[in-house]
Amino acid sequence: MAIDLFPHGAAVPDGLTRRALSFLWIHCVRVPPGDIRSHRESWLAHGVPAREIDRAEAYSARWGGLVLPPSRHFEGGPKVLDSDFPEGSPEEGWWIPAGPVRCSVNFGFLIGPDGEFGVHGIRWTPLHATVEGWIEAQALDQHASRWARKVTRLSGDAVDELDLTGFERVPEVAGLADDWWRGPDSLVAVLGGEAEYYGEPRDRTAYVYAGLPPHALRD
Repeated sequence: MAIDLFPHGAAVPDGLTRRALSFLWIHCVRVPPGDIRSHRESWLAHGVPAREIDRAEAYSARWGGLVLPPSRHFEGGPKVLDSDFPEGSPEEGWWIPAGPVRCSVNFGFLIGPDGEFGVHGIRWTPLHATVEGWIEAQALDQHASRWARKVTRLSGDAVDELDLTGFERVPEVAGLADDWWRGPDSLVAVLGGEAEYYGEPRDRTAYVYAGLPPHALRD
């Protein structure tokens, strides 16, 4: 089932929180995705397994053409969600392109063998366990920025000193290298993806969104 949110009739998949759906409605558009099916025979001829082409088709059908606002990190995130020629080999496994980059960078956004959303270039760094997790994180960042009375940015060793006693992980974000935590009146984003990808601990970053009203802490 899909929910029709956009004026031109494009549909947004279900399975997202109300917050994420509101984010998509207000801040996103969806354009016609690429036609993955027309490339199937060519990709098979180049040695791409049929199951990986199926994954690319499924991703394009579910997310293709979705344009999100620029994300806070990784140079704004994908320009538009859509798939292309799968990358990998039988020995390494296969990754599905998640969407083109916004500018010239040394990584690409990919969907991992187990459905993780992450970046690949220097090394494979899964950021969220699902594509939905990436979208939920972008929605949560916008939401927390709107309602917080105070936002504090921490970096490097200061991130390790964060006291998250009494906080719980935000499950819908499906965090891996990047994650979110919810407290009594605040939200905390702990973003280790760039540090892990570049091998630079000083790139660890956290944002503390404090002073949120009770309704802003719900989904």
